[in-house]
Amino acid sequence: MLNFLARYSEYLYLLPAIIVSLTLHEFAHAWIAARLGDPTPKETGRLSLNPLRHIDPFGFIVMLLARFGWAKPVQVNPLYFKNPRKGMMITALAGPIMNLALCLISSLLMFFSIAFGWPDFLYYFFVYMVYLNVALAVFNLIPVHPLDGSRVMTYFFPRYANFMMRYGQYVQIAFILLLVLPEFFSVFDIISNLISMVQVGTMRGLLNLWILLFGFML
Repeated sequence: MLNFLARYSEYLYLLPAIIVSLTLHEFAHAWIAARLGDPTPKETGRLSLNPLRHIDPFGFIVMLLARFGWAKPVQVNPLYFKNPRKGMMITALAGPIMNLALCLISSLLMFFSIAFGWPDFLYYFFVYMVYLNVALAVFNLIPVHPLDGSRVMTYFFPRYANFMMRYGQYVQIAFILLLVLPEFFSVFDIISNLISMVQVGTMRGLLNLWILLFGFML
């Protein structure tokens, strides 16, 4: 019974954290693409902070259960960019950068929640926001299509684009199989452990930073 209640209470923090993080991640893609001259995100309704415009129901459920998932990809037409390759790279980076910004802001608000005695719900919500957004930033920078990292890799290494054009679908299938098949749980564990290390290191580093700057408030 206690385990059930603990699990249930976890979703009270995780659910809004996922909605906020995925919505702002996809909005960042749409906003940057629009700023670079592409009207497609606005025409398709993605230049919006409405979560329903961005959340993919199945990807959302998977993220709740497995801690990794996806939202609806933002449609972008690189022909509107002055420099299509650079524009796609900048648009791709916008999502992970938004996640890192959310991580930074959430860690500061988490510190303030301790310093000023805010309700526990806010503290745990900010904790989940930090860990979730670190995970989203790191995972999305993996250079496998359709993750954002593939766009970044393509810009800096043009030959990678040719490789992905020829073999991208096979790489994508292999990557998914490595994540979901029991025979390859060791690969999933490696990725999870690496992300966990980054999450813990980021949390400690940011907390030490806020203590250094605002420790007098404690």
